[in-house]
Amino acid sequence: MKRFASIVALLLTTAIAAQNISSEYEKYPVFPECENVAAAALEGCFNQTLQQFVFDRFEVPDIVSEESYSGTLSVFFEVDKQGSFKVLYVDAMYPELKEEVRRVFAALPQITPATYNSNPAYVQFTLPIPIPLQAPAVVSRTPETLTEAEESEANAEKNTFLIDRTSEYESLEKRPYDGEEYSSNINIPLSHHNYFLFDAALNQVGANNHTAQKPYIYSEVNQYYDFKQRNQSWSMNKTSWLGRKWWDEHFITIKGKDYWLTVDPGVDLQAGRDVDADIDTYNNTRLAYVQGGIGKNIGFFAVVYESQGRFADYFNRFAEARRPDGGNPAIIPGRGIAKRFRDDSYDYPIATGHVSYSPSKWFNVQLGHGKLFLGDGYRSLLLSDNASPYPFFKLNTTFWKLKYTNTWMSLRDVRPEVTADGSFRTKFMANHYLSYNVTKRLNIGLFESVIWENDNDRGFDFNYINPVIFYRAIEFSTGSRGGNALIGISAKYKFTDRINAYGQLIIDEFSSSDFFGSEGSYKNKQGYQLGAKYYDAFGVSNLMIQAEYNRVRPFTYSHNTVVLNYGHNNQSMAHTLGANFSEFVGIARYQWNRVFADAKVIVAKRGFEFNSEEDMLFYGGSIYGTEDNRVSDLGNELGQGNTTDFFHAELQAGYVINPSSNLKIYGSVIFRDFKPLVNTESVFENQTTWVNFGIRTDLFNWYYDF
Repeated sequence: MKRFASIVALLLTTAIAAQNISSEYEKYPVFPECENVAAAALEGCFNQTLQQFVFDRFEVPDIVSEESYSGTLSVFFEVDKQGSFKVLYVDAMYPELKEEVRRVFAALPQITPATYNSNPAYVQFTLPIPIPLQAPAVVSRTPETLTEAEESEANAEKNTFLIDRTSEYESLEKRPYDGEEYSSNINIPLSHHNYFLFDAALNQVGANNHTAQKPYIYSEVNQYYDFKQRNQSWSMNKTSWLGRKWWDEHFITIKGKDYWLTVDPGVDLQAGRDVDADIDTYNNTRLAYVQGGIGKNIGFFAVVYESQGRFADYFNRFAEARRPDGGNPAIIPGRGIAKRFRDDSYDYPIATGHVSYSPSKWFNVQLGHGKLFLGDGYRSLLLSDNASPYPFFKLNTTFWKLKYTNTWMSLRDVRPEVTADGSFRTKFMANHYLSYNVTKRLNIGLFESVIWENDNDRGFDFNYINPVIFYRAIEFSTGSRGGNALIGISAKYKFTDRINAYGQLIIDEFSSSDFFGSEGSYKNKQGYQLGAKYYDAFGVSNLMIQAEYNRVRPFTYSHNTVVLNYGHNNQSMAHTLGANFSEFVGIARYQWNRVFADAKVIVAKRGFEFNSEEDMLFYGGSIYGTEDNRVSDLGNELGQGNTTDFFHAELQAGYVINPSSNLKIYGSVIFRDFKPLVNTESVFENQTTWVNFGIRTDLFNWYYDF
């Protein structure tokens, strides 16, 4: 407070700040020592007397002196209508300092209270106390000796009771960033390589965690895998600013008392060649991502991408086959709608992010725009990160041996046949997944999901808000075609710390006679997954071998009301290949310090529609087909239709440039062989050899294996 600043050099270097004295009809509280002081000097006398009292009686705790602490504590207190002092709260480094403040203030006498319009009133103050203590200054001038200008300033401040906040900006604390993200509640970006690094740590026998619900949050994983220690072991120990930022640290870090923030620029730059199609490929993504925390319970993460690219021939054809209504030429798989760039490329901007709030250790609530994943495998038959990002609201509840995840999503169907008035068709999905650790080795998960559309202007159906209700029962209560419900079960068994097996079963339309029958009913819409992981394989540290088999019957994920399929932006919300396929996946991943290598082989049998003038029937391969046009009620077999043999092999090796920002450099080669029974306009025999080199900020998964 500046009032009488030229008269009184107040104690403790910073004046007491009054919080609610604001007019000339108010009078300061009066100590007995100030009873004969002129009204204009009451403030200075009050400040001088209080600060002298505190200085004379305050005893600095031993621990503060022993640790040579130097700083400032802040006391927010009140003088009530009876003239009694009450401490409201204290900000201090040590609890002993807080206790000492309360002891000293308890010894203050009852004084004459402040008044407003001649009536007693309470008033609040803030008193900063420097440590080590400083003695009060002595009044050196009186109002009678002020110059005219000084007296005018003093009178103006006396009448407004302004609080001195001129040092507020300078007092903002700047603390060193110390990896706060790793103890935060923000999501770890979904990346197969990044998740592989701590997968073995999470799958120790006896660990009471839950590995199917992804993405994980940092604070969950940090209990089993020490991110900071890993970064320290990989550190380049550079001393220059540029060296530290390039190799080890976030580009910008900000940390204060109750907040932290990191900002990083990033890229996804690729240059390659599709040898068989004679196409030079590239991707040019520039991005910026920010993450941070406010207090202990709120975290946030956001990324903005600006991208242009041209890919291998099969990838471009796949993207253009999923073009949306409205004239845009393609949907980039896993990313979003693209507009034409130049004559042969695509421009596809996108933004993702989330806000995460943990009111307690049992609950985490997230609102975001991104992707989710359910399962322990490379693929998921329940919910995967295959499709474009979407808005979601998620509630995680974790206690005892349970983790319960409820998610509500807003999806879009962008096909010309379902759009209305130039607008994409909106639909909604609600699902829940209950994970239960039956023993220290066995985990079982129960899954249920329903999709509904905005028919009859019902919008978001609040029947599905209840997180524990059975959606299937509600589906029938809202009409036989009011929603598309799926149920599923998953399991994982940890044989040792190094070996575990996992599986999933998805049922799209449960009819016991059709499910257990052998007549090949189109209603037998189900799929299953079996897989296993072997960590430190064959005694090689940080080598993981994974084998997985996926099988999904025809018509699974589709629906007779075509909008209610299990898709978003013309992409499957589950398995990348859709339905009507069997697939074997073999993966090897290896990490040595910052060097990594991956190898993947996929062999599949797939069934496509012919989509020719002679045969427009629906064989159950596309999730966007209608069952009303099915090829047969009975006798449906896996791979029916335009049966296709599919082979995909991928090898990648790279180097982690910066583990904090996930910046990596890599090279990869893909060999793909696609052999259908009959060549049609959209499904025909082709082979691809795609060589690619790049540098990327690894924040999401690219899928090229379709």
